[in-house]
Amino acid sequence: MVQADTVLAFQGSQAAVVYISKEELEHDAWIHPQLDVAIQRLKDNKLFKAEPHEVKVLPTLGLIPYDYLILAGIGGHPYHEDAFRDGAVFAAKEAFKLQIETLTVSLSPLPESNGVQGAATGASTALVMDHGILLRKIAEGITLGSYRMRTYAMLKSEDVRLTQVNILAKQLPAQEISARELLIGNVYGEATNVARDLTNMPGNLLTPQGMAEEAVRIASKHGMFCEVHDEVEIERLGMGGLAAVGKGSANPPRMIVMKYQGADEWTDVLGLVGKGITFDTGGISLKKGEGMEEMISDMGGAATLLGVMDAVGRLKPKVNLITVIPAAENMPAGNAFKPGDVITSMSGRTIEVLNTDAEGRIVLADGMTYARQLGAEKLIDVATLTGAILINFGDVATGAVTNDETFLHELQAASKRAGEKVWPLPSYPEYWDMLKSDVADIKNAQGRWAAAITAGLFIGTFAEGAPWIHLDTGGTAWLWSDKGTEPKGATGSMVRTVLELILT
Repeated sequence: MVQADTVLAFQGSQAAVVYISKEELEHDAWIHPQLDVAIQRLKDNKLFKAEPHEVKVLPTLGLIPYDYLILAGIGGHPYHEDAFRDGAVFAAKEAFKLQIETLTVSLSPLPESNGVQGAATGASTALVMDHGILLRKIAEGITLGSYRMRTYAMLKSEDVRLTQVNILAKQLPAQEISARELLIGNVYGEATNVARDLTNMPGNLLTPQGMAEEAVRIASKHGMFCEVHDEVEIERLGMGGLAAVGKGSANPPRMIVMKYQGADEWTDVLGLVGKGITFDTGGISLKKGEGMEEMISDMGGAATLLGVMDAVGRLKPKVNLITVIPAAENMPAGNAFKPGDVITSMSGRTIEVLNTDAEGRIVLADGMTYARQLGAEKLIDVATLTGAILINFGDVATGAVTNDETFLHELQAASKRAGEKVWPLPSYPEYWDMLKSDVADIKNAQGRWAAAITAGLFIGTFAEGAPWIHLDTGGTAWLWSDKGTEPKGATGSMVRTVLELILT
């Protein structure tokens, strides 16, 4: 959808996006003398300050060869590439409101109209930055901003969608570099949107079997290995945690495995483990009814990894990956697991169940063990694991717990490049001690104190000493309303961070 050109000014677009910095806003000439007057008024009336996340739409009245001009603020010096991505997100949202199909994002002076040459608006800022990163961020932003939640209404509005986006810049790098960076940006955005779509699916439409079918579809598309174990195989393989959580549902559990080999030898394998609870009532430890509909998002970790694997299949990095997704519904029933039960995990460790609403860590325990058995040497688990993480970070940052600080520093660096927020929680020995049980090897809940930390450490127990990072997206995977660049509902949190770690 997004393409770049080094020379041509695309005359057919319905709107043009122009990036403006705070410093550039102090100039008197920007686009066209008459449009400049309108921009000057916006500035003087403090209706546009060129702040990041700030956009304004101006009708051009035929003064330049676009119907609308979209001004996107990028803030003041020092500039950050994320401002260009975020500006593209908001520009795409404005294009949707205007029912626009074609859009030009300008990093060069806009073309002549009526004998007037446009000023070098965003170009003076943009062209001093890394071209490849800039192109990637813009393509990613347009793709993210074009996302719309799927609707199941009988009467659907026929909304116009963006079909073509052109990036106008006369000083781009070699065309093959441009194409690669645009591809990466598009893939990052589309992988995030894959995770959003899956996470937004109602629980009656996305069961454990449905998630398995989606994994098979993605694997088949890219020629990857994929294997799905049903409830009989889960029992045979000794996956007691997943079997226990899933047995109370009419929709039985599934253990999903995807394998990608991009390197010549099957070494240095990264294991990705995603929580795939397609609906979570809390089981016997039943949740309150208000807001329970959000629990369609409790498979957000699994959705993140399916988005990642779809992107990996398209970009084909020289890495080796094992993705393991334990999928189940957590339902109350006569045969559901109960507080006080002791279950045996795939690792052989016994788990004392004190709260059936702490089920995610139990299925992830089997997922971690299986990933290790399949050759994973490092592990990352992604899970909407706790409500407690909201107490720590609200819906702003994803919490991280690790047993390897160097590994975590690599992931945090990747998260900064990806524009996502990750913050570590401590893993002191005292927190590990809180998981000790009187009747089993480990207990699945220990109360409210340090709940997000101990939940993560429970999972880390099953890493068996391998370098491991837990990402708790309980606050970032789902939003009740639009917030900044993120949409209402599923956000696809951590797709871009994990991809950035894998690709660099």
